[in-house]
Amino acid sequence: MVGASAASSANGPSSDDPAPGAGASATAVTYDLLLRRGHVVDPKNDRDKVMDIAVKDGKIAAVGSKIDPSRAKRTIDIKGKYLAPGFIDMHTHLFRGEQDAYADGVLGLPPDGFTFRAGVTTALDTGSSGAENFELFKKNIIDTSKTRVLAMLNIVGKGMAGGDKEQDLSNMSADKAAKVAKKYPEIIRGIKTAHYNGPSWEPVERSIKAGEMAGVPAMIDFGSDSPERSIEELLTKRLRAGDIYSHVYSGLRHELGDDGKLNPALQAGRDRGILFDVGHGGGSFDWNVAMEGKKEGFWPDSISTDLHTDSMNAGMKDMSNVMSKFLTMGQPLSDVIEESTWKPAQALGRKDLGNLSVGSPADIAVFDLEKGEFGYADSFGLRVDGKEKLVTELTVRAGEVVWDLNGRTANPWTPGAVGDKSNEEHAAP
Repeated sequence: MVGASAASSANGPSSDDPAPGAGASATAVTYDLLLRRGHVVDPKNDRDKVMDIAVKDGKIAAVGSKIDPSRAKRTIDIKGKYLAPGFIDMHTHLFRGEQDAYADGVLGLPPDGFTFRAGVTTALDTGSSGAENFELFKKNIIDTSKTRVLAMLNIVGKGMAGGDKEQDLSNMSADKAAKVAKKYPEIIRGIKTAHYNGPSWEPVERSIKAGEMAGVPAMIDFGSDSPERSIEELLTKRLRAGDIYSHVYSGLRHELGDDGKLNPALQAGRDRGILFDVGHGGGSFDWNVAMEGKKEGFWPDSISTDLHTDSMNAGMKDMSNVMSKFLTMGQPLSDVIEESTWKPAQALGRKDLGNLSVGSPADIAVFDLEKGEFGYADSFGLRVDGKEKLVTELTVRAGEVVWDLNGRTANPWTPGAVGDKSNEEHAAP
């Protein structure tokens, strides 16, 4: 395996060693956690087979066909389940607060309650905050969440504050956005423009300029196009290679032509290196566009939710549900996983994420593909029926089990058994 060999040479012993640590004491505890006999799907390293994954100190410590369980403090047998890098949700709104919008508002969601149960370990907040309130977002949400929260900084200084505030060209400063982005390069991985409905190209131009200054991509939620501001010009002339067009299957911005075919500008943009993000949301996923995309072979570069209080209770629901829609459309599982892990990691310039290389963060999603009869709704009241559904069984973030659907890490109950009473979730801080 080329990918595995590359990881091995960079990180010491072979990550695909059939017996990592051979020669050590058989009883020596080396690993904090061992996940055994899961079907590993790791596109970056070209892995798609049953393997063991060992974790130590929050990092991937070994990947092999047979790792001695006596060398782990905790072993979980996941035979029959799939195991992948923790999912990266490329489009979320997490700046929860007291206001009436997405910026410090009630439309955002506190991440930990809605990420881990869907296998998501990294969530990208796309423009909820701007240069004027990013510090508050960082203090209240990013710094207090177990979920790794990254950000696209809104070109609007006030962020997604709603209404006229997001139409105010005077509050869109490339210099101010770039300054804040350069201050937090590990967290702020792009510049976002969204919801602008006027005829000016200034929001796009200033987002691109800020991105150039900070060395990050721009993500475009195009609002609504107009004769002065068309999707064709956006994708064929304005955006750079590596910039991201979100809501690609919305059908609200002429992604689909009158002839029922995809707008040729989409493929022209892809040929120029522009990336295309799902951004399902509450109003941005149309089966008519998605199915035509399938027919023409136009799959997304990143699968994402546009998670917020409205979308989670409508057709979108969560990351695993959106991924299941692409399985239902006929995409191979390995491609769906790649579009939810390694491709987003590359798009964000965070190649430490979205993979299971030795030395990478131990962010892991364990899931099942349930068989049955399932219905998948788009944003406009249309349903497609499917036979498979991705269900997250176990999520590991930085080596810690943070979601355990069926209690695999719990001890079996017997009469008189006493559990761990150290959890003081209701205790005063």
